[in-house]
Amino acid sequence: MRITQRPASQRPASRVVRVESTHARAAGESRIRVILVAGFFTLSFFMLGVRLFEVSTVGSGDYPFKKLVTNPQLLLSREDDVDVSKVAQDEEFVRREVVDRNGMVIATSIKTASLVANPTIIRHEDEVAAGLHAIFPEESVASFREKLMRKRSTFLYLHRHLTPAQQQAVNNLGVPGLFFESDMRRVYPYGALFAHALGYVGVDNQGLAGAEKNFDEELENGQKAAPLELSLDLRVQSMLHQELARTTEEFHAAGAAGIIMSIPDGEVIALTSLPDFDPHQPGHASDDARFNRATLGTYEMGSTFKTFTLAAALQDKTVTMAGGYDASAPIRVGSFSISDAHSEGRWLAVPEIFAYSSNIGMAKMALDLGADRQKAFLKSLGLFEPVSFEVPELAHPLVPRSWPPLTTMTVSYGHGISVSPLHLVRAIASVVSGHLLPVTLIKGGNDNKPQGAPILSADNVEHMRELLRLVVLHGTGRSANVPGYEIGGKTGTAEKNVNGSYLKNTKVTSFVGVFPASHPRYAILVLVDAPKGNASTHGYATGGWIAGPVVNRVVQRMAPLLAMAPQPASADAKVEAMWAGTIGGGANSTVARQVNIERKGGVHAISF
Repeated sequence: MRITQRPASQRPASRVVRVESTHARAAGESRIRVILVAGFFTLSFFMLGVRLFEVSTVGSGDYPFKKLVTNPQLLLSREDDVDVSKVAQDEEFVRREVVDRNGMVIATSIKTASLVANPTIIRHEDEVAAGLHAIFPEESVASFREKLMRKRSTFLYLHRHLTPAQQQAVNNLGVPGLFFESDMRRVYPYGALFAHALGYVGVDNQGLAGAEKNFDEELENGQKAAPLELSLDLRVQSMLHQELARTTEEFHAAGAAGIIMSIPDGEVIALTSLPDFDPHQPGHASDDARFNRATLGTYEMGSTFKTFTLAAALQDKTVTMAGGYDASAPIRVGSFSISDAHSEGRWLAVPEIFAYSSNIGMAKMALDLGADRQKAFLKSLGLFEPVSFEVPELAHPLVPRSWPPLTTMTVSYGHGISVSPLHLVRAIASVVSGHLLPVTLIKGGNDNKPQGAPILSADNVEHMRELLRLVVLHGTGRSANVPGYEIGGKTGTAEKNVNGSYLKNTKVTSFVGVFPASHPRYAILVLVDAPKGNASTHGYATGGWIAGPVVNRVVQRMAPLLAMAPQPASADAKVEAMWAGTIGGGANSTVARQVNIERKGGVHAISF
């Protein structure tokens, strides 16, 4: 078969054209697709860039973008019970500082890190738990392992407020699923020194006790606000704390309390309660250590209450400074007997009843005063209701429901009624001022408060100042005397009342006073709970032996610091003259001669 090939010029061109056309269309479509894809990605990246710029500068949703970058743990889903507002809290929300009256910082906040975990991405739990226990030995391996095995949880705290060394140690473990959360920690530079007055905060920096709780709202979110200024003085607080701790240890006491108050303005410059605790770890302290004996504890204050009985009797004119009572024999009311610890066995003038702390003489004075006037005077001193003071731990006095004559007598020397040390120190300051004083924990806290109602005349204020000084010069408070500083005050010793029963061999001893007595600037109270006498006190555990020496040492230290110049001995001339006119002041005194005259006539209780 013969095949004939056509010349090229005679072949059809359609196939060539069709091939070239198909290639051209494919190339065009590819270019369009590339352009569309490129445009899509360009637009996408542009929109993403705009969005990133928006959230990084303005913020969106629960967290700003910068917070997400610097705190990667916030990208984790969270348990429903986690307060995410706290987790994402802006750094400018810092709790205000607290300073003492001289500007010394006593509470501040520092930036720390807290350790959080996402257990769902943690493996080798036993190994990780052992590593964490080595860094935080206070928590067991088992506890850490239990937390890490909570595989349904994606966010939980493992440890709050790490130190830099602890944070580095965790980093060195190199465990995925462990993160650090930026946090703030409350720091108390002086540890337990202000534990009960300042109080403490919880892990989320919320005030839980003391001034921290009372001023919680004012202290929150206050980075730019001025510090909260308390009336406390770091130097005086330290002195009071040291001396109370020394006495508590020496006499194996269950506890102690002390308060020093500036009388002109009612500002508390020192407040201590022992035992105390570390406010950084309040959960590790016992209930007894956290208990504020100074403001929340209530005690039968014993003979310190004789101050108020005598002041009331003088004010209501049921007795005069020249009067007195027969204290030669105990008073018997049914099966109850009222006697003196160290009886003089004779008639006593009013100054002697107070200086010698005669229960018999004071009980008779209270009967002449009467229950109604006694109650009215105690109420005028604020002893029937809680004190208005800037801590939440405030006691309500325990006041008798009924007030028969026996109660009138026992209350006259501080039995049957219980108040806090804060009540007592304010009351003594009010007696030497003549009007009820407001009391405050804030520097300048009473500047805009009106003066309290008058309670004593000027003459009786003067008498009470002299009588308080007399107790320290010649009575039961001699151990508190510091020459040159005119300390005046009253000792107190009472059997401790526990659940309605009196413990005969367990005492609450105290001293409350003022100085200088002739023009009082400060009131001071020392209370020692259940001290045990030793050889240095000849076995005694009374206010004069236990609490008085504490006041002596504190005043010796603080008075020069507060620029108080010693007074000459002549400052006591009037008090010494008053004492010289009593039987205790000499057998030839005016009162002694009068008593001898009256006794010859068979009179054993006189008032003149």
